[in-house]
Amino acid sequence: MTAPGRRSSTFTRLLRHGFTDASAAERLLDSVELMPVRDDPVLLEALGATADPDQALLGLVRLLEAQPDPTARRELLDTLIAAKPLRDRLLGVLGASAALADHLARHPRDWHALVTYEPRDLHPGVEEFERGLAEAGDPVSLRVAYRRCLLSIAARDVCGTTNVAETAAELADLATATLRAALALARAAAPEDAALCRLAVIAMGKCGGHELNYVSDVDVIFVGEAVDGADEGKALRAATKLASHMMRVCSETTVEGSIWPVDANLRPEGRNGPLVRTLSSHLAYYQRWAKTWEFQALLKARPVAGDIELGEEYVTALEPLVWQAAERENFVADVQKMRRRVVENIPAAEVDRELKLGPGGLRDVEFAVQLLQLVHGRADASLRSGTTLDALQALAAGGYVGRQDAVQLDDAYRFLRSMEHRIQLYRLRRTHLVPEDDADLRRIGRSLGLRVDPVAELTREWRRHAAVVRRLHEKLFYRPLLDAVAQLAPGESRLSPEAARERLVALGYADPAAALRHLEALASGVTRKAAIQRTLLPVLLGWFADSADPDAGLLNFRKVSDALGKTPWYLRLLRDEGAAAENLARVLSAGRLAPDLLMRAPEAVALLGDGDGGGLEPRGRDHLEQEILAAVGRADGAVQAVTAARGVRRRELFRTAAADIVGSYGTETHPAEADQGALVDRVGAAVSDLTAATIAGTLRAVVRDGWGDELLTRFAVIGMGRFGGHELGYGSDADVVFVHEPREGVAEREASDAANKVVSEMRRLLQIPSADPPLLIDADLRPEGKSGPLVRTLNSYEAYYRRWSLGWESQALLRAEPVAGDEDLGRRFVDLIDPLRYPARGLGDEAVREIRRLKARMEAERMPRGADPKLHTKLGPGGLSDVEWTVQLLQLRHGYAEPGLRTTRTRAALAAAHAAGLISAEDAEILDEAWVLATRVRNAVMLVRGRAGDTFPSDGREVAAVGRYLGYGDGRVGDMLDAYRRTARRARAVVEELFYGG
Repeated sequence: MTAPGRRSSTFTRLLRHGFTDASAAERLLDSVELMPVRDDPVLLEALGATADPDQALLGLVRLLEAQPDPTARRELLDTLIAAKPLRDRLLGVLGASAALADHLARHPRDWHALVTYEPRDLHPGVEEFERGLAEAGDPVSLRVAYRRCLLSIAARDVCGTTNVAETAAELADLATATLRAALALARAAAPEDAALCRLAVIAMGKCGGHELNYVSDVDVIFVGEAVDGADEGKALRAATKLASHMMRVCSETTVEGSIWPVDANLRPEGRNGPLVRTLSSHLAYYQRWAKTWEFQALLKARPVAGDIELGEEYVTALEPLVWQAAERENFVADVQKMRRRVVENIPAAEVDRELKLGPGGLRDVEFAVQLLQLVHGRADASLRSGTTLDALQALAAGGYVGRQDAVQLDDAYRFLRSMEHRIQLYRLRRTHLVPEDDADLRRIGRSLGLRVDPVAELTREWRRHAAVVRRLHEKLFYRPLLDAVAQLAPGESRLSPEAARERLVALGYADPAAALRHLEALASGVTRKAAIQRTLLPVLLGWFADSADPDAGLLNFRKVSDALGKTPWYLRLLRDEGAAAENLARVLSAGRLAPDLLMRAPEAVALLGDGDGGGLEPRGRDHLEQEILAAVGRADGAVQAVTAARGVRRRELFRTAAADIVGSYGTETHPAEADQGALVDRVGAAVSDLTAATIAGTLRAVVRDGWGDELLTRFAVIGMGRFGGHELGYGSDADVVFVHEPREGVAEREASDAANKVVSEMRRLLQIPSADPPLLIDADLRPEGKSGPLVRTLNSYEAYYRRWSLGWESQALLRAEPVAGDEDLGRRFVDLIDPLRYPARGLGDEAVREIRRLKARMEAERMPRGADPKLHTKLGPGGLSDVEWTVQLLQLRHGYAEPGLRTTRTRAALAAAHAAGLISAEDAEILDEAWVLATRVRNAVMLVRGRAGDTFPSDGREVAAVGRYLGYGDGRVGDMLDAYRRTARRARAVVEELFYGG
C-alpha cells in the first residue's frame, strides 16, 4: 500500500511516459478489462509512444469493453502484447483520433483490419480499397466499410510506415473506390436510368491531384452522353439523377455519420449550371466563357468513376485549352488576384491560424506551383502533373524553380500537410485552423515526433515553415529568370531562353528580350553588388509585374542602379529597409513623371526608406521656405540661387509624387488610402506650398542680385486659380497677379520699372532649360488680361476695380491669396478685393445671367476638337469647371452673409455651403466626389504620361496605368471609364439645378 502523501511508482511511471492525467490513467489500468496486462512494460511503453497516451488508454479500455465476450477480449489482448505491428498501429490510431476510437467502440471487430502486415498492405491502391468496400450494399454499410479502410490508412500514417504524400495518395485512392461504390449503389437503385446514359465522374481538386486530406470536400465534374439510340435529353436527365444519388450516398448523414461532401461547384457556371453536361457542351463552355481560374482547376482533372473511357475523352479534349491559358490577357494577374481574394475573405480573427489559406499556408505553395505549370507546361509535358509535390520536383528538375527553393518548399509543404492531417484526424472534421488549446497542440506536436516541449516546438516549426513559404512563394516565379542570365553552379539547371521569354510574357512584359538584357546587366558577375541585386530582383520583378508597365519599371530600375551602383548606401537601403524596395518598385513602374524626377537626381531614392533621413511625408510651407531661402543666401548670384531653389522643388515634387503613388497603390504592409479626397488634398497642398516657397526664394534672389537688401518698391505675389486655392496639380502653371507700392521718396515710374524688371527676371530664371522642371508663371488673370500691365500699384488696382471691373474678374478673385513678398501689402490687397468677391448685396439677376452665359460660351468654345466631352475632366459635364463655377456662384451670392464661404479652397467652400444650408448633404457629396475624381484623373495623367492632360489617355498601357492609380486592377479600364461617366453625370444633374436653374 502506498503511504499517505506519497505517489505510487505507477503514477510516476505514467507521468514519465507522457500521461497528463496520471490518476485517471491509474484507474483505467486497474480496470477489469486490463487486469491481465496492467503490469506488462510493453503496454506502457507503447502507450507512451502515442500522440496522446491518455486518449489511447481510454480508447483501448472502451474497445475491450465493447468486445462481445471474454474470448474476443482475450484474443485482442494477446495479439496486442505479442504482435508489435498491431500494438503500434492500434494504439497509434487510438492516441491520434478520437473519431476512429469511437468507430472501433461501435464496431469492435474492426481492429482485425489492423492485424494484416504484408507487403501489399503497406501501399494499397484503388483495387485493394474496392475489395474492402465490396460488401457494402447500402449507404450505412458503405460508411462502416469506408471507416474500416480509413483505419488502415491512419495506422500506416501515424506509425510512419507511409509519408504524408503517400498517405494523401491513399486517401485519394480510397475516395476513388468510394465514388465507384456509391455510383454502383445509384445504378442499382435506378437500372432504367443507368441503361440510358454513359456517365463519367471527373475528380478535381485534391482528389483529382491524388493528394486528398482526411476530411475534405471531394470535388467532381460530371460528363454525360446518351447511349446509342437514346434521346440526349432523356439521357442527361437520367445521368443527372444518377449523379445526384451518388452525391447523396456520400454526403448525407446517417446513423454512421457521413463520408464527405461531394462538391460539383467547379463545373461550368458553378451552382447555376447543369449538374451533368455532354462533352461537347463542356468544350463549348471552356472555349468561350471560362475564366482563368477554371483552367487552373482543370490541372487536376482525373477520371475516377463511371465511364472511364468517356472521362479520358473529356481530359483529352480539354487538355489543349488548359495549356493555352497562360496566353490569356492578364493571366498572371488573374491568378494572383484570386489568391489575394482568398486571403482577404479569411476572418481577421482566424488569419493567423489558417494553415491552408492564410499567408505562408498550403495554398501559397499550390498557387505558385500551378502558375508555373500553366506558363511552362505547354512546352514541357513533364510538368503536367496534378500532384503538387510531383509538379514541384519536375519544375526543379527542368530549371523552372531553383533546386534549393524547391527543397525548402517541399519540406514546408510536407510539414504543413502533416499538421493538417493530424488536426483533421482527431475528430474527422473538415478544418484547417490550428487549434489554440495546449492539449490539442501537444497531441499534434507529439504525433509529429516533437516530444521535448511539443507545444513550443510545434509552434516554432509551424511558424518557420510558414515564413519559408511566405518568402519563397512569390520569388519562386522570378528567381529562375536571374539564373537564366547568371553563372550557375555545376549541375544546376537553368531556364532556357524560350522558357524565360514565356515567363516574362506571362508576367506582362512586352519586350522580354530587353528585360533579360536588363537582368543580365544587373545580376551577372561575382561582385557583392551583383549578389545583392540577385537577392532583390526576384521580389522587385513581382512588384513591377503588379503594375501596368513592367518593362518601364525594370528599365528605370536599371537606370537608377547604374547611376547609384557605386554609392555605398543605395543597395544597402533597398536590402535592409523594408519599405524602400517596394516603394521604389511602385514609383518606377507607375508612369513617367516620378522616374524622370528621380533620374535627374537619383540620390532622392533615400526619401523612400524608413529611416530618419527619408520619409514621404510632405514638408510644410515654413520648412520649405526656410530651406530655399537659406540656399539662396549661400548662392553666388541669382542664377545659382534659383538653380538651388529649383533643385529643392524637384526633390520635393518627387517626394510628393512618390507618396501619392505609394498611397494610391498601397504596399504589402499598408493598404491603399481609402480616402481619395485626402490624397487630392495632400497633393494640392504640397505642390502649392512648394510653388509658393520656390517663388519666394526666386523673388529674394532677384531682388538681392539687382538691388541689394531692399527693392525700391514694396512687392507682393498673389496666388490665383488653383494656386491660390491650394489645389495645384503636378502639371499646373502658377496663376498669379503682381502688386507693388513705391517706397517713400521713390518716383512711381522708377518703382514700376523696378517691379517689372523683377517679374521679368523671375519668369526667366524659373524657365531656364536645366535638369529641373520649369515653373511657368501665368499672369493672365490680371486686370485687362494679356492687354493690361504686368504689374500694378495697389492704388491702380483700386482704381481699376472701382471703375472697370467685370463679373468674371470678381469671380477670379475668389481664389486670390498672397503667396510671396511683402506680407502687409498682400493683406491690404486682400482687404481691397474682399468687397468685390463677397459683395454686400450678393449678385443681381443680371450678374448671375452673365456668369451663366460666360460659362456656356466657355463650354462651347474651349472644348478641344475631337475630345469626348463626357470624359473631359476640366470642361466636360460634371467636370472641374462645372463644380467650381457652381461653388463660386454660391460664394459670390452668399459669401458676405456666410463667413464660412470666404475661402479660396473648393472643397472647403462646398462644405461651408452645406453647413449654411445652401446645398443638401447629398448634392454636396455628389459634387465633392466628382471634383475629387476629376482632380485625381488629371494627377494620374501627369504621373503616367509626364505631361499634363485633361482627359484619359488613348494608349492602352497608359490608360491601364491611370486605372491602377485610381484603384482598378488589370482588365478593369472599362469599369473605370464607366465609373467616371456615372460620377460626372450625377454631378452635372446637380449643376443643372444649382447653377443653371437656381
